[in-house]
Amino acid sequence: MPDPTSIPLAQYREYPVDEMQRRAAAFYAEMNRRRTVRDFADRPVPRDVIENCLRAANTAPSGANKQPWHFVVVSDPAVKRQIREAAEAEEREFYARRATAEWLDDLAALGTGWQKPFLETAPYLIAIFAQSTSRGPDGKKHKNYYVSESVGLATGLLIAAVHHAGLVSLTHTPSPMHFLSTILGRPDNERPFLLLVVGYPAADARVPDIQRKPLDAIATFV
Repeated sequence: MPDPTSIPLAQYREYPVDEMQRRAAAFYAEMNRRRTVRDFADRPVPRDVIENCLRAANTAPSGANKQPWHFVVVSDPAVKRQIREAAEAEEREFYARRATAEWLDDLAALGTGWQKPFLETAPYLIAIFAQSTSRGPDGKKHKNYYVSESVGLATGLLIAAVHHAGLVSLTHTPSPMHFLSTILGRPDNERPFLLLVVGYPAADARVPDIQRKPLDAIATFV
């Protein structure tokens, strides 16, 4: 007897093997063009593009289907300035006192520092929050499961969607990030997970000359 809470898998689409191989190769080529960018243009981006990228992120799997994420999209210049000032205060501490010599050495090749002008230049900042609990239809508080894993999956889909739309992004994780909860007025059941900077690249944008690991270094087939 069918499970009353399930529905047929009506939207699955199977492809011939050669089409599947082509699609897999094409998607890899598309994503291999993706680069993290720190130089943004101040050009506006249509809001509906961001909305559909968020809808794509919301298709991510999650523990017990709790969907324990919330995205706060910031475009207000005054709020972006607040976020930049708070983030740079934490970053100054990180580079001056918190980071180990090994960590700073690893970052040196990327050319990063405490200054974060992109937090004001880019048209959108998407603050991603992880929810430890949520309210059910009954109004009661319920525990969420595998929260970090679930929000990480949604974030990965969001980054891919942003790239697929023709934009660039930067994952920014100042530590600690409690200031995001304060500035954006988020409730106690949420914690900041990541700040995604989104927009067009600056005309003169440059990226570090780095390489991705080859397949045999990241995967084992048994």
